[in-house]
Amino acid sequence: MSRATGTRPHAADSHDLIRVHGARVNNLKDVSIEIPKRRLTVFTGVSGSGKSSLVFNTIAAESQRLINETYSAFVQGFMPTLARPEVDVLEGLTTAIIVDQQRMGGDTRSTVGTATDANAMLRILFSRLGTPHIGPPSAYSFNTASVRASGAITVERGNKKTVKATFQRTGGMCTECEGRGTVSDIDLTQLYDDSKSLAEGAFTIPGWKSDSFWTVRVYAESGFLDPDKPIAEFTKKEMQDFLYREPTKVKVEGVNLTYEGLIPKIQKSFLSKDKDSLQPHIRAFVERAVTFTTCPACDGTRLSEGARSSKIAGISIADACAMQTSDLAAWIRDLDEPSVAPLLTALGETLDSFVEIGLGYLALDRPAGTLSGGEAQRVKMIRHLGSSLTDTTYVFDEPTAGLHPHDIQRMNNLLLRLRDKGNTVLVVEHKPETIAVADHVVDLGPGAGTAGGTVCFEGTVDGLRASGTVTGRHFDDRSTLKADTRKPTGALEVRGASANNLRDVDVDIPLGVLTVVTGVAGSGKSSLIHGSVAGREGVITVDQSAIRGSRRSNPATYTGLLDPIRKAFAKANDVKPGLFSANSEGACPTCNGAGVVFTDLAMMAGVATVCEECEGKRFQASVLEYRFGGRDISEVLAMSVAEAEEFFGSGDARTPAAHRVLERLVDVGLGYLSLGQPLTTLSGGERQRLKLATHMGEKGGVYVLDEPTTGLHLADVEQLLGLLDRLVDSGKSVVVIEHHQAVMAHADWIIDLGPGAGHDGGTLVFEGTPADLVAARSTLTGEHLAEYVGA
Repeated sequence: MSRATGTRPHAADSHDLIRVHGARVNNLKDVSIEIPKRRLTVFTGVSGSGKSSLVFNTIAAESQRLINETYSAFVQGFMPTLARPEVDVLEGLTTAIIVDQQRMGGDTRSTVGTATDANAMLRILFSRLGTPHIGPPSAYSFNTASVRASGAITVERGNKKTVKATFQRTGGMCTECEGRGTVSDIDLTQLYDDSKSLAEGAFTIPGWKSDSFWTVRVYAESGFLDPDKPIAEFTKKEMQDFLYREPTKVKVEGVNLTYEGLIPKIQKSFLSKDKDSLQPHIRAFVERAVTFTTCPACDGTRLSEGARSSKIAGISIADACAMQTSDLAAWIRDLDEPSVAPLLTALGETLDSFVEIGLGYLALDRPAGTLSGGEAQRVKMIRHLGSSLTDTTYVFDEPTAGLHPHDIQRMNNLLLRLRDKGNTVLVVEHKPETIAVADHVVDLGPGAGTAGGTVCFEGTVDGLRASGTVTGRHFDDRSTLKADTRKPTGALEVRGASANNLRDVDVDIPLGVLTVVTGVAGSGKSSLIHGSVAGREGVITVDQSAIRGSRRSNPATYTGLLDPIRKAFAKANDVKPGLFSANSEGACPTCNGAGVVFTDLAMMAGVATVCEECEGKRFQASVLEYRFGGRDISEVLAMSVAEAEEFFGSGDARTPAAHRVLERLVDVGLGYLSLGQPLTTLSGGERQRLKLATHMGEKGGVYVLDEPTTGLHLADVEQLLGLLDRLVDSGKSVVVIEHHQAVMAHADWIIDLGPGAGHDGGTLVFEGTPADLVAARSTLTGEHLAEYVGA
């Protein structure tokens, strides 16, 4: 049957474009573009050019805000409040599903199974088929504790009456570790030297000085302990009071204080806080003092004995969660139980999605916090693959991050499959293999930060190649193999590495050269390096963990650059350094040094207005009268890194300590950032390079970098290779976990793990020079590298 009776199209068919006019979020400069619907559009450009600002902070953010507004005000009160992006017109939006690289919650109870709902379906399966039957699905949950209660309850309805009630809930949580799978133990030798007395300064805890009134003197003058007796000679009662005594009021020099045993005090002071938020020296102390061991009661399964005893075909839920998802999918398919057929079908499809997306090597009991950014993003994709929704906008942030070239084609097919179901797919991406399959390309730039924020090209992939933009010029770049590789000066020996899926791997990692550790995703690269190399003396690790920081944090505070700058200002003006911190004495009293005043409007988006008193400068007017090198502190923080490097490098403002930090920031390609730019506005690639610049100042001979090309444009990869070369030429050893062929081709030595992922990997399949790997073509990496260099 014909859809149209005449030549005039239906009015509803005219909405085939997403129109953006006048976008000004972050560094965007009045961007206006039209994006075709039901097509795959790739946004590219150098790191910091404005891709995420346009795709995530403008298009996706407004789509989410409009959806939230369809709910009642009551419901909106429980939802995150979103402000309307700075944009003049946004037309043709559809429901947006955002699949970003935000790490999954680092909560110890969050696993791959709980994050994908596979655990929820497994629990129902075992509660229906498991023998012996132990209870409802909650009986198989390691997040649910068993509860029993009885007593009288009063029901306040009509004639009040008291009734006797009993309540019981069967949970699957191991009582010993409370569902965490590990138990912590405090190493007392790291807390004090038992050969000394309290009066002699026995404590070795950071910040616990012998004259500290609130900590050390409470113990020495409590009356429970003899301050002049070595701790090793304490009686059993004294030791009990010293380590475990309940909080007790005591008087020290006429002041009422609370005495508490050392173990609970340490747990409250240090262990109850997120480890990543602690200062570096405190974090190092916690890592030394606290050891985490597998729970002996549940053997790390997190489950109670009852949950582990209930089985289907000889397999318990703990066994099922420990299986690789590809094996678990096969086991589910072999179960022939008509009574639970719909459940088996749904669970089988979810597990098959793991395999299809290249995560068949993961087990459901893998803690979610241990997944890399790329793995976390692919886990989030699983729930969308089998979706029947059409005419939806899917937004992806570098979906190929952490993928071996072998797996990128599979990811491309998934993106095209989502498009072919009638969806609009928007992808922020740098890899030429993914840009090549796009229907439409938007290239932002020309530079980063203030030098970016404009659309340099819009059109087809062939048009991009011929466009002359930075992306177009570098699109077909291919690194060549080195003619001469450096000779190692020694080796880091790894013997019998067996973490996760590694199979007793013995390997010598050469020193004094650039070594690349590669292999398909899940082959055991991170297990080998993080398990056997990171943590050794002299090894500095720059991993992919997120930078923690509020909108008050900026490159100057994060890198420690602000300290020498504040001291220089203080010395030049003969005042206290604290005046030159917007988080301390010098802060504007109206906005508390934030530069803006926030007004909370409950379920409506909060409003941020520039502070009228300091005009957004964040400092008191009196502080801005102090100058150094002709500039006040707010003018210095407004400088770009490159400008500041010149400013602090010579003349009246010469400050060697600040200049060293700025040189490292320029080295990693962050010369365009302003010193006072909030960390919350930085892109993923910028954050990792900021972290690298910070670590470059540490003393150590071996640098371990975990996928440093993540978030880097093709043009930036060249700069990164130059930086790695400079590090090696200065006498450092650099070990890089990487999939990017340009980095592999540039290496002096390659260690390739595989041949597959999960239990199909974990062995050393090649070690040698890149030229030997290309010549042999004996591994998947060798084949892709040979194709890349045109060998």
